[in-house]
Amino acid sequence: MPPTSRPTLEDVARLAGVSLGSASRALSIPAQVKPGTLERVRRAVEQLGYIRSGAAQALASRRTRTVAAIYPTLDNPIFAVSIHALQRTLWELGYQLLIASHDYKPEREGDVLRAIVERGVDAIVLVGSEHSDEVFELARKYELPYVLTWSFNESKRAQSIGFSYYEAAYEMASLVASYGHTRIALCSGIANGNDRVRARIAGTRAALKVAGLELRSEWIVEQPFNFEGGRQAVRHILSGKDRPTVLICGTDLNAVGAIDECRSQGIRVPEDLSITGTDDIELAGLVEPKLTTIHVPTVEIGVRAARKVVAMIEGAELADELPMETRLVVRASLGRL
Repeated sequence: MPPTSRPTLEDVARLAGVSLGSASRALSIPAQVKPGTLERVRRAVEQLGYIRSGAAQALASRRTRTVAAIYPTLDNPIFAVSIHALQRTLWELGYQLLIASHDYKPEREGDVLRAIVERGVDAIVLVGSEHSDEVFELARKYELPYVLTWSFNESKRAQSIGFSYYEAAYEMASLVASYGHTRIALCSGIANGNDRVRARIAGTRAALKVAGLELRSEWIVEQPFNFEGGRQAVRHILSGKDRPTVLICGTDLNAVGAIDECRSQGIRVPEDLSITGTDDIELAGLVEPKLTTIHVPTVEIGVRAARKVVAMIEGAELADELPMETRLVVRASLGRL
């Protein structure tokens, strides 16, 4: 029995009653095709079982219509939400998303990117502005446009989509000081290789200095951005003779872990220790007490990063970006003294 021939794009166009060009655009750039045409093409594709040849498409156009995004972790809800927005927007623009993580080990990022480049992508989305020379050299060598997300980079305004971690931390520390707290601890995250963490420490220190206060070195606790990191931070600050009255956490995950540790040790929040977070994930409004935190534009970062990187791929003129806005969300976990 002879093998069944594979359906072609011409077969799809014929069945859908559209031109070959319209069928191609419907599959490659659906946002630019009329809904009726798009629906007819999709029905034809489903009926025929048509699958595009990605290799042939890439050879013909020198594009894969794929964007890679490298994140420090896939566990944090803020990244999961932003990745969803990034992927959805890329789909609308006719591109696919390839996701990878270096698990907060920046020394691995070059290897991760090299493996991605070998598979073929048109551009990359990176988190933060601090990356190894190898990462930037690979991008240059393979002529890969890249977008820097989350931490806004003043020196690369045209390709930077994010906010100022310094300003966000400054606002939170100023709020804490205005509530009468003078003994303030910070669960910052790991500073090595992370420009966002260092900006958070600097912003906190600057705000406290304006208030006539000091961020004591023994109360800067570097812990991973997870629940256990928050628990460890509480254990650390409670082990000393002099205890802070508030713990500012670099993520809501840290803050929720810190609240859980306080509950285990019989420490009342906020009566004995106030706790604040950063990110405003859904859990921040569900934990008890509800978490004072910083709302960051998680979804918008993903959407704008997708639009920016596609514009770069397609050679559009790029406008300079401005830092995105964050805002304080005051809830019950921060008490007054």
